Amino acid sequence: MAVGTTTTRPTPRSAPTGAATPAAPLGMRRRRSLPRILVGALAAVLGAVVFGAVGLRNDPGVDVLAVARPVTAGAVITDADLRVVHLVPDPALQVFLASQRSTVVGRVAAVPLAAGSLLTAGQLGTVVDPPAGQSVIAVGVKTGHAPVTALAAGASVMVLVIPTGGGAPLAQASAVVRSVEPTDTAGVTVVTLQLAAVAAVQVASASGEVSLVLQSAGR
Repeated sequence: MAVGTTTTRPTPRSAPTGAATPAAPLGMRRRRSLPRILVGALAAVLGAVVFGAVGLRNDPGVDVLAVARPVTAGAVITDADLRVVHLVPDPALQVFLASQRSTVVGRVAAVPLAAGSLLTAGQLGTVVDPPAGQSVIAVGVKTGHAPVTALAAGASVMVLVIPTGGGAPLAQASAVVRSVEPTDTAGVTVVTLQLAAVAAVQVASASGEVSLVLQSAGR
């Protein structure tokens, strides 16, 4: 007679409610977080590119030609005389775009060109020296009354005529240096200046000592 046997299997215990889920291994967590890091970095790069593109579209500035070094009236413009600056030009100025560089090279400077100044159409062409409304004078400058080593053709200066005994300037005017002669044995340097005709008369007729103040390029 066969005897049946019954085997009782232990019932698996369920995890208690609220028990913490075992943490994933460190290597697995790193593998899971790496795609998120890559996606975040890509989003940041795309955001920077979009921001830059929008900024370029909104930039009202243009590349125009400026004078790289002093150029005397009557000199032929060379490529080395030009440089490109990015700015928002005054509509009243007839400036040259950087793309017009090849058409400017070879033309003649009608007036002295100061380094750092914007190049405009009115500065090129037939030499009119001095230009209408301008005069050229020569002044003697004593040692210590001007930064002689920094003076050169095309430099912008403020001319002051000071009374011999001191006091307020008798004459004051803006000018452009045309040439600078070597200092003589008496310590006087002769500087040729171009300035407004009315101011030239005032400076030339004032009795006193001349001082020159070097100004920023383009002023």
